[in-house]
Amino acid sequence: MAAVTLLEARGLTCHFGGLKAVDGVDFDLAAGEIHALIGPNGAGKTTVINLLTGVLQPNGGQILLGGEDITRLPVHVRVRRGLSRTFQINQLYADLSPLETIGLAVSERLGGGGNWWRRMGTRPQINDDIAGHLARFHLLDVMNERTATLPYGKQRLLEIAVAIATKPRVLLLDEPAAGVPESERHDILAAVA
Repeated sequence: MAAVTLLEARGLTCHFGGLKAVDGVDFDLAAGEIHALIGPNGAGKTTVINLLTGVLQPNGGQILLGGEDITRLPVHVRVRRGLSRTFQINQLYADLSPLETIGLAVSERLGGGGNWWRRMGTRPQINDDIAGHLARFHLLDVMNERTATLPYGKQRLLEIAVAIATKPRVLLLDEPAAGVPESERHDILAAVA
């Protein structure tokens, strides 16, 4: 049986002035596949991820998620449709704890994002989901600490946990172990395997 294609790019291009950062990229990503986008610094890897996730708009081409054209949809709509990502540099709320951060992601996924802080602790489904992510990503011991005070490796784990808490059909990790000390990289690789 043929694998279902989840994410497609057709003729994807992006120019910054006269510089072609992405020039005619085509690919298909099927359910269950794991791929790596490799190349030297400045090759356009992050630009491709930014195009796929809506952070940047392409100059040309098309992006399909589950056969639906998402090329012009905003970031938050793509996340709700099942496309999530992490960033090279963490994009976390410094003053929230891992418990609150994952709680926000889970609550938003379940349609209660606007009232996440009122609902925390009152819904067993959300509590179990949050606890599962905290355990999987080795964050239980720091779950009540401010994110800004966490070691960098724990922050990377938290960002991946948040992306996975959205239950994406497609997860894009932009250099998930970049800047993480060698001693902490194993935790990151084990968490996403």
